[in-house]
Amino acid sequence: MDTSNAQTPLASPHHGTSPHLKLLVLQPTPFCNLNCDYCYLPDRAAKRSLSLDLLERIFHNLFASNLIETQFTVVWHAGEPLVMPVSFYEQAFQKIRALNVKGYHIVHSMQTNGTLINQEWCDFIKRYKVHIGVSIDGPAFIHDAHRKTRAGKGTHAAVMRGMALLQSNNIEFHVIAVITQQSLNFPDEIFYFFMKNSVKRVGFNIEEIEGVNTSSSLKKIGSEKRYQKFMRRIYDLTKNTPHSFVVREFEHILDFIVQEPNIIQSEQTVPFVILSIDCDGNFTTFSPEFLGLKSSVYGDFVLGNVWNDTFESVYTSQKFRSIYQDISRGVELCRNTCEYFPLCGGGAPVNKYFENGMLCSAETMYCRYTVKTPVDIVLDDLEKPSVLMVPEPL
Repeated sequence: MDTSNAQTPLASPHHGTSPHLKLLVLQPTPFCNLNCDYCYLPDRAAKRSLSLDLLERIFHNLFASNLIETQFTVVWHAGEPLVMPVSFYEQAFQKIRALNVKGYHIVHSMQTNGTLINQEWCDFIKRYKVHIGVSIDGPAFIHDAHRKTRAGKGTHAAVMRGMALLQSNNIEFHVIAVITQQSLNFPDEIFYFFMKNSVKRVGFNIEEIEGVNTSSSLKKIGSEKRYQKFMRRIYDLTKNTPHSFVVREFEHILDFIVQEPNIIQSEQTVPFVILSIDCDGNFTTFSPEFLGLKSSVYGDFVLGNVWNDTFESVYTSQKFRSIYQDISRGVELCRNTCEYFPLCGGGAPVNKYFENGMLCSAETMYCRYTVKTPVDIVLDDLEKPSVLMVPEPL
């Protein structure tokens, strides 16, 4: 999801077809204090915000629905969540807790650009056990080339201060790093940057073609082979480091191989496994990035508004049926044409739409980079013959 500063926290596909909600993506504000050049969000200068009255309506509708099984994660996303004051989240979390009369287990998560972290935020994060991800692309010369303030200044130093504050407060966090054409030259520098700064978990997002980001530096001829070389080097460095360091892309594949014999089904292709709601109450499902994006085919991807619609009511709408039918056709195309389907389950609809122009399509640059490349790297390594060390005769 995101190539700017908000990402669902290392989310992976799931198995089976359960319609139960796994991920509720809430937009406290579309505003972001940064202006990253690869961001897909169209409305990140707008300063609207989620009201507590609307928040109450969202959770009233949600708790009255049949979408929840026993637990789900709330991701505060889209724009920079820490733009909103701590006092807003204090009230919001208390309101959610009061409405949760059935006692569902709710985990709160935030993906932040890290520039606004202070001690007050650290105290809040610890008090509510909020899961935190920080967006940083590696060393300053890579990060500052793309992640800039609205005045065009680099943000690396501010993010480093935020990370140091999290660490001094013993707050664990993961990192999301966006890989661009420039990054491909520096796998060692990126890896050792994370090692030096005691980062333990990293997810590599590619610079995607999505929303208002209509091109990607990774479309340049030869980029795919360079990306494969980059990720293979990251894999080798990770495998051989004595420290505990996890790369999301490789972890998911290894987990699947070791533990999960069933075909994966992408969370983004099943209705209401992911539910996304903006600060005006508009909601959609499937890929979280759909919210706020326009479409020449569907108009937009908004399926309803919590002030007027229940979540289940969208099942009868023509727009939902059209979108879901096209997503399902795309999944079947993947099933019938791609040998990687068991490890992917049909891919990300948002990438299909913005790369291929239609949901009922199959392969994308996104899936070649984020699924096929790491799968090939892991399988190549596992298929290498092991060397049996035989003692020399005495």
